[in-house]
Amino acid sequence: MIHGNDCYAIVKIWGCKMKDKLNGIIYKEYEPMSRHSTFRIGGEARYYITPASIEKLLQAIHACKESNVPYVILGNGSNVLFLDEGYKGAVIAIGDAMSDISIEDETIYAQAGAMLAKISMLAKEHSLTGMEFASGIPGTIGGAIVMNAGAYGGEMKDIVVSVDLLEDDEIHTYSCEQMQFAYRHSIVDATKIVVGVKLRLKNGDYNQIVARMEELKTARVMKQPLEYPSAGSTFKRPEGYFAAKLIDDCGLRGFRVGGAMVSEKHCGFVVNYDHATANDVITLMDVVTKKVYETFQVTLEPEVKIIRCDL
Repeated sequence: MIHGNDCYAIVKIWGCKMKDKLNGIIYKEYEPMSRHSTFRIGGEARYYITPASIEKLLQAIHACKESNVPYVILGNGSNVLFLDEGYKGAVIAIGDAMSDISIEDETIYAQAGAMLAKISMLAKEHSLTGMEFASGIPGTIGGAIVMNAGAYGGEMKDIVVSVDLLEDDEIHTYSCEQMQFAYRHSIVDATKIVVGVKLRLKNGDYNQIVARMEELKTARVMKQPLEYPSAGSTFKRPEGYFAAKLIDDCGLRGFRVGGAMVSEKHCGFVVNYDHATANDVITLMDVVTKKVYETFQVTLEPEVKIIRCDL
């Protein structure tokens, strides 16, 4: 760990190196990550980079590596928690600038930054069924692939044909089987970056697709605390249990730490109830995890990813 003036000196050197190497790429310095996460929590990122192509993405990664700047890849920020002190390296956001979508017959190809909701709407417009479950998930398809996102009985693995991953400066195409999808899991790690996804849906009845999407929308509004910022489900589903029920049965519905709260509507969500800090959320998660284990001997694992940058 580096402290004080040493850290300041290194960051200052980064500034000189990175600015030269990021020529032609849109980026910001000292960008609050609370603006880029659905939790609305997080301090400043030293660099916030938004590449507009795979070539620019590679350039940004090379700039970080050559300048010894740690980096993290971000989608829509819907399943992450940035710390209050921020991220002292570079956040490379794959979003609108890399979000093209094309449809041919029953096949959809989407760049990693395309939002699931937008892809679902286009599928509906073409009377393609199979993606209704994802229509309300507030994330990019790249992020959805990383964690095999799912809802209401559907998962990404059900519709994925192949995934293009940036690995060792080259694009490698992995089949659905090679992705090793499991519950909130895929082979994607720090060495692999999702850049594109091929999906196969089925021809369906337009009115039935609309009805299903409306049904799921109503269910979300009724059951999920959409009125507060959150990162979605906070904990993974333990085998044989439901995290929300375990938490509720521990008497933790509405439990608060600072501005963070276990949702009163759905105990599986920790919400930013009142200007919560990341420390509030982490402390609350720790209390919940400990209480559930003490009561039921079940270990809750976080579904939300806490982004750290140790120097």
